[in-house]
Amino acid sequence: MPTPTHDPVLAALLHPFANGLLPWSSQALLLRARAGVAGHGRGFVASQPFRPEAESLQRAGIELLDEDALPEATFPLVLVLPPRQREEARALLAKACAAVAPGGRVVAAVANDEGAKSREADLEQLVGSVATLGKHHCRVFWTSSDSTFNAALLEQWRLLDAPRRILTQDVPGGGVLSRPGIFAWDRIDPASALLAAALPDTLRGRVADFGAGWGYLSLQVLARCPQVQSLELYEADARALALAQRNLAVARVPVHAHWQDVAAGVDARFDAIVCNPPFHALGRGERPDIGRAFIAAAAAALNPGGSLWLVANRHLPYEEALANGFASVRAVQQQGGFKIVQALKA
Repeated sequence: MPTPTHDPVLAALLHPFANGLLPWSSQALLLRARAGVAGHGRGFVASQPFRPEAESLQRAGIELLDEDALPEATFPLVLVLPPRQREEARALLAKACAAVAPGGRVVAAVANDEGAKSREADLEQLVGSVATLGKHHCRVFWTSSDSTFNAALLEQWRLLDAPRRILTQDVPGGGVLSRPGIFAWDRIDPASALLAAALPDTLRGRVADFGAGWGYLSLQVLARCPQVQSLELYEADARALALAQRNLAVARVPVHAHWQDVAAGVDARFDAIVCNPPFHALGRGERPDIGRAFIAAAAAALNPGGSLWLVANRHLPYEEALANGFASVRAVQQQGGFKIVQALKA
């Protein structure tokens, strides 16, 4: 099996197979698989809640499964790329252990600067001991074919990232649903709160929330803007979008949710768009190109005279993208390291 070079963590994950240390199985499950795995085997299935990566996997003919409904004790090989958030990562490792068939192996890889030693220790807690090696500034670690799992801990950890009520004292109606691992999962993001407070009550018609998360901005739009007639939610993280749908299930206007990468463009047209664009993807480095793509998508999706209300970290270089896409751009507020911008379509 060749080893991809463009993705160090994926390369580390596949290294023991590429070098003959472990046998590959065509009946493998890859949790949080990334596009670089396409072409490195046949017959495996995968999970990936992040839409851009999921689309690449689907184009390669890889079947995607729901992480929250995996078949148990089925796969002779389960590979995992654990996320950074601890509860989410532990839950995913537990789901991997539950999905592996008797005599099978769980193999995981994590970058050294993203908690590799902690995730290795987590898998050790579930199985007792693991083999490990370092590669590409990452650690790859795996169970043996005769490993036995700590059943009680496995059941406990599988629920660590389950949806639960948060902000029960701060949100009308007894709080909202969220879960570990999604953006600002256990709090109101201060940038989004600043934008919500700045929204005018004159927003009307058809409105979209680009990068909706668990639905905070959408809830605020409906609470503050009585002339809004419909709401469209766009979110690339399937886990977050499912929560937003539940949080807005009894909204006063029609609400539609789209598992979609806004950076790739949106076909629909709107009278207003609210947006707190992401500036990270699956890696740690800042990605201002994502925010610029969101701005371009908003400019294309707005009706003439429509408005974009955007919040971003003050240092992010979005001014040129805003000037290119809109007839007028107004700095509404700068506070706490954030900037709020209103941009009007010609």
